[in-house]
Amino acid sequence: MTWVYTVLGVMLVAVALRDIFATLWHPRGLGTVCRWVFGMIWRVAGRVRRRGRALGSAGPMGMVATVALWATMIVVGWALIYLPHMPAGFSFAPSLQPQESSDPVEALYLSLVTVATLGYGDITPVYPALRLLVPLQALIGFVLFTAAISWVLQIYPALLRRRAAARSVSLLDSTDSAEVAAAGDTSVACALLDGVTDALTTVELDLMQYRETYFFRETEADRSLAATLAYVPELAKAGQRSSAMEVRRAAVRLDEQLRSLTGHLDDQYLRTGGSPAQICAAFAADHRHRPSGR
Repeated sequence: MTWVYTVLGVMLVAVALRDIFATLWHPRGLGTVCRWVFGMIWRVAGRVRRRGRALGSAGPMGMVATVALWATMIVVGWALIYLPHMPAGFSFAPSLQPQESSDPVEALYLSLVTVATLGYGDITPVYPALRLLVPLQALIGFVLFTAAISWVLQIYPALLRRRAAARSVSLLDSTDSAEVAAAGDTSVACALLDGVTDALTTVELDLMQYRETYFFRETEADRSLAATLAYVPELAKAGQRSSAMEVRRAAVRLDEQLRSLTGHLDDQYLRTGGSPAQICAAFAADHRHRPSGR
């Protein structure tokens, strides 16, 4: 059973570390465990309240649940590695009586204390191999703590950029900027269309790097890209009706970027197989918003 426990423990730790790496540092982030946790919470929250109020907490809850699951996998994995060597492989403080406690409890206690980098010193390894493993687990615990902080620092700037893009599109919608794109001054219309294109490009790159940001719902419709994105096709079509070639080119760039963004949303989350306008509508519905546009 020694090898069985060891292999299971190593597998649990390896899966957790791989998921941390894929979610935080891989160019196309979101590991398997993280994707499963966010998806499950999103579906459950969507069914709890149809109007989407519970969805507003799905993103933060997903982060907390994912970090907790990573920590659990690491703690249990190392406990399984220690378990076959309990109690002979460790030295216990005089106040402890290992013969009166179960080996799984002692292994889990040691793993939890070590991953938290508390270092009480009441249980210390005797075997040379274990002397190397315990500090290694403490290092992994530090990595886990650092990863959780780094994740927060990465996610919220991306969400801020998405809210800014949504607010910009909402303002364009409320001021009927499609008319400016179709018949306004050439330089103004080009700047307007190119600004939206740049904002959507940033949003798409953020979604590719931080896929979990999809599961963060904005309560205010004017700050939700899911609610405001439906106006962009109208803006692009208006620009294509312009008599100025520069404006039409800018509108084509916007349309291509819109297709790229909606294609990514459809491939990764929505699975509608529809047109950009249909994907925008599905995006709004999934976030419990009414799509904008005229």
